[in-house]
Amino acid sequence: MGKIWALESARTLQYAASMQIPAKGMGRETLMSALDAARARDANWRDGKTFSLVYYAGDDVLELLHDAFMKFFSENALNPMAFPSLKKFESDVVSMAGNLLSHPSVAGSMTSGGTESILMAVKTARDWAREHRPHATAPEMVLPITVHPAFEKAAHYFGVKAVHVPAGADYRVDVDAMKAAITDQTILLVGSAPAYPQGVVDPITDIARLAADRGLLCHVDACVGGFMLPWVRKLGYPVPDFDFAVPGVTSMSADVHKYGFAAKGASVVLYRSRELRRYQYVTYADWPGGLYGSPTAAGTRPGGPMAAAWAVLQYLGEEGYLRIAKQSMETAHAVMAGIRSIPELHVLGEPTMSIFAFGSSELDVYALADAMDKKGWSVDRQQKPPSLHMMITPAHARHVEAITEDLRGCVAEVRGSSAANEGSAAMYGMLGSLPDRSQVEAFIGQFMDSLDTTTA
Repeated sequence: MGKIWALESARTLQYAASMQIPAKGMGRETLMSALDAARARDANWRDGKTFSLVYYAGDDVLELLHDAFMKFFSENALNPMAFPSLKKFESDVVSMAGNLLSHPSVAGSMTSGGTESILMAVKTARDWAREHRPHATAPEMVLPITVHPAFEKAAHYFGVKAVHVPAGADYRVDVDAMKAAITDQTILLVGSAPAYPQGVVDPITDIARLAADRGLLCHVDACVGGFMLPWVRKLGYPVPDFDFAVPGVTSMSADVHKYGFAAKGASVVLYRSRELRRYQYVTYADWPGGLYGSPTAAGTRPGGPMAAAWAVLQYLGEEGYLRIAKQSMETAHAVMAGIRSIPELHVLGEPTMSIFAFGSSELDVYALADAMDKKGWSVDRQQKPPSLHMMITPAHARHVEAITEDLRGCVAEVRGSSAANEGSAAMYGMLGSLPDRSQVEAFIGQFMDSLDTTTA
């Protein structure tokens, strides 16, 4: 469920001017050294100073994931009859997710990640609507402005118009605005549990009731929260209703490789019924190569992520996940308390779990992020409003005091300085001020192109 990470760095990436397959193969030791050298500049996610991209639950979990993944490194779930082990793993993971999310008889599939899960949910809604809402010839889905951009990708791929509605002052979607946005072309309503930018859960009960009243489907994007919110609730923290226990919720997405701490890429897309899931499939009866059926977007489906996801759910169990959730929540609340103790900073909204954002009405948070970068911290930049984002896992527990201390020091450094005219702060400030967002999108595309441009 990625973001334009490259925009958060001023580093210059260098690649070979012209790369060809070598005439003679390279030795194993030389290759391993080359791989080690290549990763030397990568984010060091083990040290607890990176706040996105990798969910790390300890070396014992990492070793288990590696071993389970490698046992099924070459297997391919494209054909479940050839590899029934992988079908078992997939079915078990889907079933465990369904039980966790209040629907023991759930139907679903494993995917490569949250984006593919969301793509499949939108494709399913589109194909369901062709049968059940045939008048919706130009189908639309109504989305919170805070929803993940994977829905934009789905809109582009499947010809379903994305209609965005605003969030309220608490950063939860405005359900009245969502109601007003429904037309005779609407097929799907979406809410997040939680939305990634501020870590708050949308009013799922209200969204699902609205969808049911209008005969629409309702998808809950719980990619980041699906394998965390149930444990947070069991620990006694307040968690609003968000899963299949809510009448009207027809599908959900949840990433096992996020707070399920599985190996990438492992996610699930879940449906209230097998009948609904069937609209996800692509089947073709006339290929000379044989009868063809594909449950998800991928053809070849690597076995490693399936085996590792199954293994980590079995290994950690409820006891392990509760332990991790407890440590993550206590750490997140301690970090937020530290942020709130700095007068110039404030936490956005009331985060439900262990992801949150903070901003400032007094200084440039992008300049603050640049200052934190120099101290070895890697925090994500966000916009609308300008803010910095943190995703907390047990890896961050030992750094609570250091985070607060460095934030306080960096705030003092940024106040009254010209840092806003330097580094990524200048870039974010310029891009954020452009009224024509198509210009910003063009810049993002050009920047992505530049990442594989040769450097002398």
